[in-house]
Amino acid sequence: MKFTGTDDYVATEDLMVAVNAAITLERPLLVKGEPGTGKTVLAIEVAKALGADFIPWHIKSTTKAQQGLYEYDAVSRLRDSQLGDGRVHDISNYIVKGKMWEAFEATKRPVLLIDEIDKADIEFPNDLLLELDRMEFHVYETQKLIKAAQRPIVIITSNNEKELPDAFLRRCFFHYIRFPDEETMADIVEVHFPGLKKNLLREALAAFYEVREVPGLKKKPSTSELLDWIKLLLAEDIPPEALRSKDKKDLIPPLYGALLKNEQDVHLFERLAFLNRRDG
Repeated sequence: MKFTGTDDYVATEDLMVAVNAAITLERPLLVKGEPGTGKTVLAIEVAKALGADFIPWHIKSTTKAQQGLYEYDAVSRLRDSQLGDGRVHDISNYIVKGKMWEAFEATKRPVLLIDEIDKADIEFPNDLLLELDRMEFHVYETQKLIKAAQRPIVIITSNNEKELPDAFLRRCFFHYIRFPDEETMADIVEVHFPGLKKNLLREALAAFYEVREVPGLKKKPSTSELLDWIKLLLAEDIPPEALRSKDKKDLIPPLYGALLKNEQDVHLFERLAFLNRRDG
């Protein structure tokens, strides 16, 4: 069964090719792209489309690779020994399974998401090389080998905050999600707001892409922010003509807080509006 997108997720042709190639090669799919371009949702939708279980592992700056395999809870064992609990004689009672162990043990091929891998320490990807390659690892406390019953579909996302090691990249199939063009974005909006009036969609997309193209913008608004903005426009019943700025005297779109997420960008638009008023 091949991934062709879902009713809730608009996948471009090159993205579908990448997902299916990674599944065929049985290699992790490394997905990069701007924040808000649907990298995390991709894994959810792949699992939905293939009828597979979804196992998410969200990475933080403090996450260690070992946590994805297992952790030994020595504190609980010490406490139980002090209380005379008989469980202390079996060390396996204090082995806490991680997300990769959960994926390896699954009887049905799951989709494992390793989300935002670039948040972790630079050694994090290197510490998973063997496990992702051979799909097995040792539990040293019990001398047990954990081997995947079948290779899970692994999707790894990165926001490109730091470079990933070459040895890690060699083991992955790579895909960069380009920011959607207006036609693709219109399809995405239609999924979330079916039947949206065409004139409102046209004006909203025009204003959105104008904002993204402003030079010096610190954070360009993403797909998810566009969807939030359209939801607000509908809730406040903002007419399409209010989104136009023919005379350029007011460049800041209505309800801009959904699109502009820092004071530097707001000040940039305010300065541009002031300059246009003065020149006018």
